[in-house]
Amino acid sequence: MAAKDDHAETYAAFKQAVNMTPAALEKWLVTEESKEVGWKGADGHGSGESVGHKEGARIVAILHKNKGALDDADYTDMEKVTGYVHRHLAQGGPAEDKEHSRWRYSLMNWGHDPSKA
Repeated sequence: MAAKDDHAETYAAFKQAVNMTPAALEKWLVTEESKEVGWKGADGHGSGESVGHKEGARIVAILHKNKGALDDADYTDMEKVTGYVHRHLAQGGPAEDKEHSRWRYSLMNWGHDPSKA
């Protein structure tokens, strides 16, 4: 089990990386744009749902939990989300039309809207 200090740091980093509310993320996840982006397996189809889209639902569940109810699995997922958001932001996205880019849409599946940053 991770130390409470590690959990505190993970929680703070997650809350900084995920800048969408649960309601905004839920609304986003039902859009066609949300469903069209992301890795869906080596064949491009996988289960039909991208990894990021599936993770978006998990993020909503974490956001709905009280901090005291979070378990080690939640903290592991929170670290994964934070890492993804930081790596994807470092790529910088397209030079033009970031607002309507697959880069932004993918980040939004992971709970981060770069237009809000």
